[in-house]
Amino acid sequence: MNQIFESVFIALQAIWANKLRSFMTVLGNIVAVTSIVTVVSLIQGMNAYVTAAIVSDVGADSFTIQQFGVTTSDEEFDKVRNNPRIEIDEAEAIRRYSDVVAAVMVQAQRRGQVSYKDVVLDSVQVQGVTRDYVNFSNFDAERGRMMSPIEVDRSRPVTIIGYQTAERLFGQADPLDKTIKIEGINFRIVGVSSKKGSFLGNSLDEIAVIPLGLFAKMYGARQNLSIVVKPKDPSLVDEAIDEATVALRVDRRLKPKEKDNFGIFTADTLLALYRRATTGIFAVLVGVVALSLVVGGIVIMNIMLMVVTERTREIGLRKALGARRKDIMSQVLTESVTLSTFGGVVGVSLGFLVARAIATVTPLPARLELWSVALGIGITAAVGLFFGAYPASRAARLDPIEALRRE
Repeated sequence: MNQIFESVFIALQAIWANKLRSFMTVLGNIVAVTSIVTVVSLIQGMNAYVTAAIVSDVGADSFTIQQFGVTTSDEEFDKVRNNPRIEIDEAEAIRRYSDVVAAVMVQAQRRGQVSYKDVVLDSVQVQGVTRDYVNFSNFDAERGRMMSPIEVDRSRPVTIIGYQTAERLFGQADPLDKTIKIEGINFRIVGVSSKKGSFLGNSLDEIAVIPLGLFAKMYGARQNLSIVVKPKDPSLVDEAIDEATVALRVDRRLKPKEKDNFGIFTADTLLALYRRATTGIFAVLVGVVALSLVVGGIVIMNIMLMVVTERTREIGLRKALGARRKDIMSQVLTESVTLSTFGGVVGVSLGFLVARAIATVTPLPARLELWSVALGIGITAAVGLFFGAYPASRAARLDPIEALRRE
């Protein structure tokens, strides 16, 4: 163990004695590791952010039924383009058929104009919901109250607005019980949702939730509805999906051999779709960045060959004094690995700083994982070991007499 520390110390002395050359040698590694850590930090941040957003929107303990399922090509969409629209009555069919369902909500949404006095917001997400919306965690009222089931059933002109909607319309004033216009129709504010942030630059707080009956009157009855189903227990999600599927097939009078003419989404479904869409892109990015490690490794090998040439007499003297071949090889390898790892440590630090800077000035989130730090340093150590093997072997094979003769 002491011999290893001594070799590392000697390697650090050699690096410090040739600071500029050492820096230029590991510059490739620094750039490579900086890029890898930056990309991985952004990928991990994006994955965590998307996961949280999908779970928040869909719910980890619920699933959504829509007109279309997942389609990844024009051919697949052509097969389902004639699927019938989701109807409100189908929510009642699911509720009647399934014993494991706790809540069934029908919802619709589209962008609309919201105004208060002379303040006009042109692109607010207006969401129409049915009475069971209160059972879903993505709806809340941090201030005021939720719309009551009776108000929703009777299509009362009441609304819950998002945090940002309230801030833009009223500033510091209390928005509760104020009357705003949604698409020109008066609505009384009964609640304000908690702050949820944004997703890829799109605010999740610029919303207005209203009864679905009024939504249909404002935008027309033929809207793209979706049904959100929450089982009595999260462990019953799969069973609830099966029963909802049967209920819809029976209600739509589908024959046993006919395929489902609707789509069912869970948080896992959307996450799998996201990962399938991005895995290839992320792999290519990391692969392209990793090529620079090979270039950095070749530079290290060339420099170490030069170092062996420069220190030929030193190596010959050490051999003459009793150093074994493995001692010489160990010393050269240690210097190569130390040099390469130094570049990895610098690259990890710079990579995290670059990722944080990107996250600060763009909507992209960043998240540094410990495994990415270990990966960056471990890869550079492996590069130093691999590309330092040939120079180390060449140094170990030097004849001490010939080495001492060389000027």
